[in-house]
Amino acid sequence: QVQLVESGGGLVQAGGSLRLSCAASGRTFSSGSAGWFRQAPGQEREFVAAVRLGSTYYADSVKGRFTTSRDNAKNMVYLQMNSLKPEDTAVYFCAAGNSIVSTIRNPSSYAYWGQGTQVTVSS
Repeated sequence: QVQLVESGGGLVQAGGSLRLSCAASGRTFSSGSAGWFRQAPGQEREFVAAVRLGSTYYADSVKGRFTTSRDNAKNMVYLQMNSLKPEDTAVYFCAAGNSIVSTIRNPSSYAYWGQGTQVTVSS
């Protein structure tokens, strides 16, 4: 089992930055995939970013603005969000699993999820 806890969400003005953190405990997931997803009210959960074996993957909507990274020694995953837009407003979830590259954007390929943290970007 892996337990995930996100932190770092909040309210920020458009153009601002936030850094989300995801702390993992339990069985190490350093060899698997760590992903970030978000869900806005009334919408489906969507892929944001992921890191796997040193490679990173991003949704087109956040490419160039968001950066994900992991620190396996600390069992932490991060999502640095810059140039935030109102449309980035959502609950952001950290996820972990053994996704392969072809399924890394699919939420059903992740076995473990955090509780989510709210990010609100005001215009």
